[in-house]
Amino acid sequence: MRFAICNEIYQGWKLEDTLAHVRRTGYDAIEIAPFTLCSHVTDLDAAARAGIRGATDRAGLGISAIHWVLVGTEGMHLTHPDERVRWRTADYFCSLVDFCADLGSDRIVVGSPKQRSLLPGVSPEQAWAWAREVFGPSVRRAERRGVVLCFEPLAPVETDFVTTAAEGVRFARSFGSEAMRIILDVKAMSSEPTPVPDIIRATGAADFAYFHANDKNLKGPGFGEVDFVPIAQALRDTGYDGTVSVEVFKFEEGPEAIAEGSLRTLRAAFAR
Repeated sequence: MRFAICNEIYQGWKLEDTLAHVRRTGYDAIEIAPFTLCSHVTDLDAAARAGIRGATDRAGLGISAIHWVLVGTEGMHLTHPDERVRWRTADYFCSLVDFCADLGSDRIVVGSPKQRSLLPGVSPEQAWAWAREVFGPSVRRAERRGVVLCFEPLAPVETDFVTTAAEGVRFARSFGSEAMRIILDVKAMSSEPTPVPDIIRATGAADFAYFHANDKNLKGPGFGEVDFVPIAQALRDTGYDGTVSVEVFKFEEGPEAIAEGSLRTLRAAFAR
């Protein structure tokens, strides 16, 4: 199992300093939020992308995924009734696929609750059809570039579009492509009535291609009540052999403590 951590916890840090601490702490990879680098990934040319990839290579790290991909962008929405907005979003997802591949990564985490929730007058059925339409071009681009789009089921308090792992699987399978799967996130799964380990087993590694480790209190593993020992066992039971990435939303402990404590918790859980 590879362990990664999301770079946005290192607020105000230079990329090189972030990479050095992530590697020194013992992670295998870093997960990058594009908004920490630029407003739109199209702002970064080939040289800039090569520079990011080179910096991670020199640090001895991989880039496990990009995530928070629509943060800081304007006029993007997956289920918007305006066709121009949807196709602008579709084009941008194609750009995200190219950006991801250019960095040497192969996973894109798609959460973006505000850019997918149903707007007034839009039915769930229409939203589903429009979202599938938006992702069509980028799924085909991802197939060509060896990238997997990982759609993220999120809690109902965050969005009203795809709020359970089972619904996420149904959405991803509707594309009939290995380039569209889902990500499982502990915080999000904690909103479901089914225990997290049972959701993992019911989903199966064939349907999820990435995993976020966090606590339902929005902090890192070990900073709340979630027991990661049965979660680690469930991941082993499914045969999942991808990345477990630390994603947190409350940073008050500071990046060093979050990174070190989270990895310590995960290593102990997976050592059982």
